[in-house]
Amino acid sequence: MKTKVAINGYGTIGKRVADAVCAQEDMEIVGIVKTRPSFEARIALEKGFDIFTASKENIEEFKKSKIEVSGTLEDLLKNADIVVDATPGDTGEEYKKLYEKHGVKGIWQGGEEHELTGFSFNSEANYNEALGRDFARVVSCNTTGLVRVLYSLDNAFGVKKARVTLMRRSADPNDIKTGPINALIPDPIKLPSHHGPDVNSILPDIDITTMAVKTSTTLMHLHALNVELKKTCTEDEIINVFEKRPRIRLVSSKDRIKSTAEAMELAKDLGRPRGDMWENVVWKDSIVINKGELYFFQAIHQESDVVPENVDAIRAMVELEKNGERSILKTNRALGLHVN
Repeated sequence: MKTKVAINGYGTIGKRVADAVCAQEDMEIVGIVKTRPSFEARIALEKGFDIFTASKENIEEFKKSKIEVSGTLEDLLKNADIVVDATPGDTGEEYKKLYEKHGVKGIWQGGEEHELTGFSFNSEANYNEALGRDFARVVSCNTTGLVRVLYSLDNAFGVKKARVTLMRRSADPNDIKTGPINALIPDPIKLPSHHGPDVNSILPDIDITTMAVKTSTTLMHLHALNVELKKTCTEDEIINVFEKRPRIRLVSSKDRIKSTAEAMELAKDLGRPRGDMWENVVWKDSIVINKGELYFFQAIHQESDVVPENVDAIRAMVELEKNGERSILKTNRALGLHVN
């Protein structure tokens, strides 16, 4: 019998998680929640998803738009085992009470604070700790990307310290309200940024400091990493570690992938739905050991890299699979994610 998954918030992340869940053999979507009618709601109907509203007050608005709804979120929760909450940040406490009331497990995204659930999730780093949990938080796209590489490096060589500069996209491609148009913004101006502490919510022993700059692009985030390792190693050994990771894709400027734009074009050429890049894009030829320290660049697709993590979190919390490596393999195969 398949696990019944509800999606509360069918936007950038929610709609991607819904499609990823549908690709899995051991889970299914029992409904999605939209606050107001939109093209996304109409397409959800075309895909066969039942649509629910956040509250009764929204139903009339959907009727006026001639979009059929099946009830409210509370109605949906009566038929769900677990809900993936992809609503805007800072609504978590309210929804957590509702999920508790209906005895439904809940997964939030990185827009909520770690304290909401007391547990932040990454598929490779702490899958076993998620087994059977009622509530979890999948960390943000940037944090997910950082945890993937730092966990791999720490396991292989030990991480003494990491210093990271994040060049952040300013908005998602469909967001017409957010800037900057022609500026670079220290974000935040007072350092460090929140990304380091967020990494520590999963990898508490990593000495990491981060700083971020908001840039005039919508495509991807770009990270510049400087990592001091405990064990001496070569560049080839670093490459070998990354090649074996299930959600790290090595690319090369020699193949004329020299930018985030070309990395996103690669995702399209791979035939990815929506042109999504679920894995970290690490430039193989940027990996350098200089004066005993490791440097490299990676790009993170903010719209999609947390999607497979949400699927694994579902599988762990409902205990569909107790082995993290097997869950990652199942998720990747179902999505068609084959790297390196």
